[in-house]
Amino acid sequence: MLFADEPTGNLDTVTGERIAELLFGLNRGSDTTLVLVTHDTALAARCGRIVMMEAGALVGAAPLPQPVHA
Repeated sequence: MLFADEPTGNLDTVTGERIAELLFGLNRGSDTTLVLVTHDTALAARCGRIVMMEAGALVGAAPLPQPVHA
């Protein structure tokens, strides 16, 4: 399991993207779970599941996408 708390929060755009690629690459390559905490909606949109919290309480969740079978 890989935990990342605001991994791109204070970085410039280029460095932030490099860190994001590194995290998602480690996630795929190691077949691990990535728990990513962020306020960046574009970064969150790249995740397979989104859980939203406010003041320590769960306020919403988006389920994992269903696989498409051809």
